[in-house]
Amino acid sequence: MIRKHLLNVVLMFLMLPLLCRAQDDTSASVDSTLEIARAGMLAQKATIVGEGMNLSDGDAAAFWPIYRQYEYKRSRLDDGRIEVIKEYIDQYPDLTDAEAKAMAERMFEYESRIAALKRKYFKKFNNALPALTVTKFFQLERRIDLMMDMKIESALPPLTGDQKADQSTRE
Repeated sequence: MIRKHLLNVVLMFLMLPLLCRAQDDTSASVDSTLEIARAGMLAQKATIVGEGMNLSDGDAAAFWPIYRQYEYKRSRLDDGRIEVIKEYIDQYPDLTDAEAKAMAERMFEYESRIAALKRKYFKKFNNALPALTVTKFFQLERRIDLMMDMKIESALPPLTGDQKADQSTRE
């Protein structure tokens, strides 16, 4: 059953580039496409986590309130990542070196905040649940993140440029 839900998430992200192309090239359509995909993904993610964790009633009573807090804070951080992705899509292929550097710095900051959030919530989960259960959750979380990241990255414009221009700016 968990494989079925993972497949649904993957299929949803496979459709993301098609949805983006089907929409107008306005930022409103990119916003709505990303939000629709994100809402569907979050619903599927909770189902995957529920089935993957296979918690007892007692563990579930402790797990889900903490999970909802974690997901709320996680989604707030993900908002920043989505903004950088939208900027990249809007500015590509005319992205300047300075803009690219600023975007990279913002993504590094996002990754640092996500790692800090995971550390914080590992402790919260671990106060209520056995470490093995908590570790299982974060392993599942990592796998879901990897699938989502692969799909999002595959939907972005390619990282190509004028190699001669790139080399001349370094010399």
